[in-house]
Formats: sequence, C-alpha cells, structure tokens
Amino acid sequence: FVKRKKRGACMKRVFSLLVDNTPGVLSRISGLFSRRGYSIDSITAGVTADPRFTRITIVASGDELILSQIEKQVRKLEDVIEIKVLKEGESVYRELIMVKIRANASERAEVISLADIFRAKVVDVEKESLMLELTGNQSKLEAFLNLLDGYEILELARTGITGLSRGIRDITCIDENGQKWTWSPDEENRQNTAS
Repeated sequence: FVKRKKRGACMKRVFSLLVDNTPGVLSRISGLFSRRGYSIDSITAGVTADPRFTRITIVASGDELILSQIEKQVRKLEDVIEIKVLKEGESVYRELIMVKIRANASERAEVISLADIFRAKVVDVEKESLMLELTGNQSKLEAFLNLLDGYEILELARTGITGLSRGIRDITCIDENGQKWTWSPDEENRQNTAS
C-alpha cells in the first residue's frame, strides 16, 4: 500500500508573458506545458506596441505547487523577458466570443434584444442565422451564453483570455540596446534590471 500525497485545491492562474517576437516562440512555450503535463485552459498571443516583442497570456489550472512550478519553468525559457501573475482586482481580463445562432425573421428581434442587454454586436445576418460578437470577462460571456440556451447555437468561437495589470506601476521597458528596466510613475523609481 502506497500513500499518495494529497493534492491542494485546483485553481486557475493568469500569466502574462513578455517574450521576444521570434519564430517558434509560441511553440516552445506550449511545448514546455506539454512536456511537463501542465494544463493550459487558454493561450493568446499578439505583437506589442514594439514589434520586437509579443505579449502572451496563459490561463493554467493546477494546485499551488503546479502553478508555482509553471511560473518558474516559463521564467527559465530563453525567449521570456518577463512573466507576471495577473491577479484578480489588480488586472483587467477580457475574452471575445463570436456565436452564430439559428434565427429566422420572427426570432431575430428577440435575439437582438438579448444581445443589446449585453452590448453584443450583430456582425452578420442571413435568412436563417445571426452572428453576434461579445467582449467581456468570463462571467459576462457565460451569462450571455446561458440566456441563449433556448436557441440553436450553430457555431461558437472563443479567443481565450487576454489581460494586463492595472495602472502604470512595474511596467517593463526595453530600449533599443536591449537594456531592460522597470518603469514607475516617478522616474526616480526607475530600476535597471539589465539582462
């Protein structure tokens, strides 16, 4: 009889990565998760205001030990410049969904009324269908989808979560020479973190 260690409670954590914008960077990061058996709930990536860098947002699940291992392992990757945990209340998260609903002319007005309540946009209308776009936090999107329960959803696409920390504290900047520093509102708080 072997006694197993009791695992902690499963939770989700949102990681924001600033990485070099190089070919294969997303593959290397997702490969780390695959090799280690870590769970990715969603992953989004896009070029930042500086085309040398990409911002990647990863939502991962696990207990505290697993989530702290993820942070440490990702931090070790060569392409990763910075990793932050985006905490609820200190960050803003958003996700976009597009949903195509079967709706004939008589049902269309009712679906559009529901869409208006959630500030969803009608992006396409056909004789037998309606396509809506909605951006918001996960609870807003889930509430919207729950209200569509009586309608036939033909197709659904979700982007996954993306997010940024609130305010202007602890923003990582990299100059033309690759010198990394943390910017705070008070220039005297500029901390050189050369890599």
